[in-house]
Amino acid sequence: MKKYILTALAAVASLLAVNAQAQDACPHRGDLDALYCDANKDLLADVPKDASKLKNPSTLIFTYTPVEDPAKYENIFKPFTDYLGQCTGKRVVFFQVQNNAAQIEAMRSGRLHVGGFSTGPTVFAVNKAGAIPFAVKGDAKGYQGYNLITIVKASSPFKTVADLKGKKVAHTSPSSNSGHLAPLALLPAQGLAPGKDYEIKFSGKHDQSVLGVNTGDYDAAHVASDVFERMGDRGQIKEADFRVLYRSQIFPTSSFAYAHDLAPELATKMLKCFADYRFPDDMKKNFDGADRFVGITYAKDWDVVRTVDKAAEQAKK
Repeated sequence: MKKYILTALAAVASLLAVNAQAQDACPHRGDLDALYCDANKDLLADVPKDASKLKNPSTLIFTYTPVEDPAKYENIFKPFTDYLGQCTGKRVVFFQVQNNAAQIEAMRSGRLHVGGFSTGPTVFAVNKAGAIPFAVKGDAKGYQGYNLITIVKASSPFKTVADLKGKKVAHTSPSSNSGHLAPLALLPAQGLAPGKDYEIKFSGKHDQSVLGVNTGDYDAAHVASDVFERMGDRGQIKEADFRVLYRSQIFPTSSFAYAHDLAPELATKMLKCFADYRFPDDMKKNFDGADRFVGITYAKDWDVVRTVDKAAEQAKK
């Protein structure tokens, strides 16, 4: 028994030494999980140096962020997944996921090869699952996006966000990017610190925040620009009745990303398939007029999202 224990302990020590050497072999990791390395400091997981770890599957597993019923998006994306199969010469299967955590875990565990991730969860997919974001839906003018906007009634006396100190200001929900986390991260530089300069009041939803400002329940609200504009388009509000005190830089919508350990030749071929594809009419209608996948760079185009993410982490401490 003693000999067995000593042998086991030696094996554990050997394994720890191997793991330590593997970690030491990575010159830079940044915010990435210990499973990944970022030697070139582009904030993304490097392609594995060991060729035996590269994947070139006969079936590509694709999914899209579960913002609504996953079955709905399986149907919406069917023309594209059919095309992607023909373009790559692979069988393509749409994998339905019920939440962002399950989607990220699927890529981390090697069960998901490519898919669309929501704006905020993209950061977690990169750091925890080795995702490589490469595109966002858009058109010839660029990718789709939205802004955090701070709105007040046009008839109000408020001219800047700093004027909202001590006022009734609506946030949407604690997990919302534009409705809560972005204001925490971006507005202090504008002279307004949410939670310090005013008491945060959660409305529950973007449209409820907008309507609350309209009825006078709130003096102001932080909301997503696309929700505000859609409410105007539907006649729920008159945009002229509001004034925008602050508009952030654009936040990209859902990213499309592939697993870092796909064989480079497969990844290159797949990227060209995405770039060449043009959405049919039904897809354009479902995606607010977007007609293509527009290339992005994670380090640059997700900078504001990472800023918000870090501010959220600080707020939890």
